[in-house]
Amino acid sequence: MKILFGTDHAGFEMKEALVAFVRNELGHEVEDMGAYEYDEGDDYPDFVSKVAARVAAGDASEIRGVILGGSGQGEAMVANRRKGVRAAVYYGGNQGIPALSREHNDANVLSLGARFLSLEEAKEAVTTWLDARFGGEERHVRRIRKIDTSL
Repeated sequence: MKILFGTDHAGFEMKEALVAFVRNELGHEVEDMGAYEYDEGDDYPDFVSKVAARVAAGDASEIRGVILGGSGQGEAMVANRRKGVRAAVYYGGNQGIPALSREHNDANVLSLGARFLSLEEAKEAVTTWLDARFGGEERHVRRIRKIDTSL
């Protein structure tokens, strides 16, 4: 599977570590869509929108996105403006949340709050999220269809 990454300065350091982790330890193909250097003045929509566009245009079984920011909230808002993107936010706590976002909501983007997670927590969340599968229950399919047709 191809995993796209995007962040601004707030998640830059964590993104760099996660790109290497997902590529080298989890064995996925990775594309880094920026930021490519630390710049305190950069803006997350510039990078997150690129990830969202590519995820929306791709085959859901072959491509997903991981976006990062201070809280992950604004990043998810940007991503979710793109029809076909279902971004879930995770900034700590119950590690079952990333799995549920896949199993029930078929989330194709995971938005991480880098200021609230350790690198180890982020690695665990990404691994859990990538391993989880959409359950395909009728009620979840129905709800996703409603999301997609309401945009």
